[in-house]
Amino acid sequence: MVTIIDATGLRLGRLASIVAKRSLEGEEIAIVNAEQCVVSGGKARILADYDHKRKRGSREGGPFYPRRPDHILKRTIRGMVPYKRKRGAEALRRVMVHVGIPEEFEGAELEILDEAHIDGLSTPKFVTLGEISKILGAKF
Repeated sequence: MVTIIDATGLRLGRLASIVAKRSLEGEEIAIVNAEQCVVSGGKARILADYDHKRKRGSREGGPFYPRRPDHILKRTIRGMVPYKRKRGAEALRRVMVHVGIPEEFEGAELEILDEAHIDGLSTPKFVTLGEISKILGAKF
């Protein structure tokens, strides 16, 4: 049984930590609408941070940072599991992230995480992963 989580209006860090914990416990999770996930803070600072992550290292040796919103979300989850060990690698394999809603999940019941929702923000400043990805040069 796969749990389907709708990322619309959810904070990136909170969503990633909840998903990482649940996948380490053995739950299979699919996240849909990754491009509508939110990063809190001022737009200029957030874009500068992601641009810096993208440009650090070398083209040949890395580290390589993704541009697409689904890959950014999965990379954030990866940072919260011990992915170099067997337990963490298996947990990461149990997580699927999608842009939009794939045909296989249409009509299915979507779980909404209230503890990660944008309504809990104290500031109205935020940027969606879709906006970040477009500025980084993603084509999705």
